[in-house]
Amino acid sequence: MPKSRSVVSAAPSAGSVARAVALAAGVTLALSGCAGPDAVSDDDRPVVLTTFTVLADIAENVAGDHLRVESITKPGAEIHGYEPTPGDVRKAADADLILDNGLNLEVWFAQFVESVEVPHVVVSDGIDVIDITEDAYAGKPNPHAWMSPANAQLYVDNMVSAFSDLDPAHADDFAANAGAYKAELQQVQDDLTDELAALPENERALVTCEGAFSYLARDAGLTEAYIWAVNAEQQATPRQIAAAIEFVDDNEVPAVFCESTVSDKAMQQVVQATGTSFGGTLYVDSLSEADGPVPTYLDLIRHDADLIVAGLTGSGS
Repeated sequence: MPKSRSVVSAAPSAGSVARAVALAAGVTLALSGCAGPDAVSDDDRPVVLTTFTVLADIAENVAGDHLRVESITKPGAEIHGYEPTPGDVRKAADADLILDNGLNLEVWFAQFVESVEVPHVVVSDGIDVIDITEDAYAGKPNPHAWMSPANAQLYVDNMVSAFSDLDPAHADDFAANAGAYKAELQQVQDDLTDELAALPENERALVTCEGAFSYLARDAGLTEAYIWAVNAEQQATPRQIAAAIEFVDDNEVPAVFCESTVSDKAMQQVVQATGTSFGGTLYVDSLSEADGPVPTYLDLIRHDADLIVAGLTGSGS
């Protein structure tokens, strides 16, 4: 496995969250005195607030029309080091349920959720956790569990349970929605594993800029390699790049990839040094806007699976 250095954005301080809460309270009081009838929503469905867009989209597929699902962060936002705003605190205070990923993904969330009295559910509960193995975060859980379609089905099950507690009258609908959605997720998983099955063992490798694909690689029978472990914020070191080059050369890896949220400059050096192909850009932490390449989670996971298959099998050339 290539050596790496992981760097994660610092979490917001308790003081910054407290300031956001205080400011939100002041703004709310100010607005309450001048809000007219148009300021009141006529949507009386229970509100489910998620920490990022991937969870929101999965939740919408389970909830159907019975719940109003919103995301704290917007499409394209950096989730690891996000800092809550006063508007986020107001949203949370008005929510009926908050969903977060857990596994140390939302380093800001513990302080944030303590500021509001709203139930919350960790949707990664029950996942067979893979730990980060290198550098400062060695031994901590890799948070990107949703990147496996098999794991995403556990997320769905946890949402069904939470939504049924929130809105028991529609529990049967939540279960039915979940069943149909899980079937689509399982199809992505089956297609990925089937199409990679014929590859020689040494070529069954997923090499990316960031180690965000541990769960997908494990569940697809791939060896994972990467330049850095988690959310690097600086240029890759010569040692990191050299280790990636060595892995690609030793295993004759057909293609390498990089995530949409980071520069692929370091991986392009690996491509130039080894003669391997650059397989393309993978998406992980956030959906795109509606007119972008991955507006839904199914779009995201299908895009990544298809790109990986095309790169490793040569079917995209």
